[in-house]
Amino acid sequence: MRDPRIRQLAANLAGYSVKVKPGENVLIEMIGSERELLKSLIEEVAKLGGNPFVEIEDRSVLRTLLLNATDEQLQTWAAYDLERMQRMDAYIGIRAGDNANELADVPADRMKAYDRIHRHPVHMEQRVKKTRWVVLRYPNSAMAQSANMSTEAFEDFYFNVCNLDYAKMDRAMDPLQKLMARTDKVRIVGPGTDLSFSIKGIGAQKCSGERNIPDGEVYSCPVRDSVNGTISYNTPSVYNGFTFENIKFTFENGKIVEASANDTERINALLDSDEGARHIGEFSLGFNPFILHPMKDTLFDEKIAGSLHFTPGQAYEVTDNGNRSSIHWDLVLIQRPEYGGGEVYFDDVLIRKDGLFVIPELEGLNPDLLK
Repeated sequence: MRDPRIRQLAANLAGYSVKVKPGENVLIEMIGSERELLKSLIEEVAKLGGNPFVEIEDRSVLRTLLLNATDEQLQTWAAYDLERMQRMDAYIGIRAGDNANELADVPADRMKAYDRIHRHPVHMEQRVKKTRWVVLRYPNSAMAQSANMSTEAFEDFYFNVCNLDYAKMDRAMDPLQKLMARTDKVRIVGPGTDLSFSIKGIGAQKCSGERNIPDGEVYSCPVRDSVNGTISYNTPSVYNGFTFENIKFTFENGKIVEASANDTERINALLDSDEGARHIGEFSLGFNPFILHPMKDTLFDEKIAGSLHFTPGQAYEVTDNGNRSSIHWDLVLIQRPEYGGGEVYFDDVLIRKDGLFVIPELEGLNPDLLK
């Protein structure tokens, strides 16, 4: 008998997140060995009248493929994956791999080629822009280990996070979305951070369980050439299998002119992937009340209560500053007191201090009211 929390999650994903309609094609992509959620999703999509399709990926096999793939092979691979994605109305991506660092020793030039030739056209251009989609992690022992929790405790945490009342959260986001949409100047201040930019005319987007599970953010994007100052991130981030830590960027007129990390050479090579990689494609405030500490998993970490992320690379079409890149790298700064604190100002007005919203219309997004 399946865990009823799994059935509830599958129903939320199919019915609320991607809103499957009769006759629609839905691609369910599973990375890892989890099967109970996969089977529940197939049943829920079919129950709603949709046509479920399944792709199962093993990251250790992907590693071997990438170590041996030519550019010509990547182009063929991308062509048939793109054709399949073009036939889909909705996409549900489940990430349940056992080793987040499985791709760490794939050479950088191969990962760049894979990003440019395959992931960018198939996912950033087709899936993100032209399907209804949601992406989520699924709890396993590897994730529990990253979160410094027992597997059972992590599963309880996971279902609290993923099955919360996202419709309630959606309503609480309205004032922040409206405020961001009319804001010009943003300033972020904290230890090692003093950053200023404009979001004038870009707009803002709510994220309340319709694209990511877990969710809990409102995002915009800087005017491309408006970013100046320095940001010091305090959350580790895994990208292409390598864990980056102590990341620090200095900006001049929108461009990252200095970048350092625990591997400064590697991070600069990544930022040199293309011209857009040194510009920012997203600015977001995170506030999921159940997610408090980083676990080296972007889908969780970017929603941490009292956090923000400031993202090198591709901009989303709905909040577009024109930046184009093969990467989109959500890097997180937590501003709660135990992580050093910090302030966020909109048009010179303090709107969040030490991770808590301080103006009345936004207080509904603080953890005690969202749980």
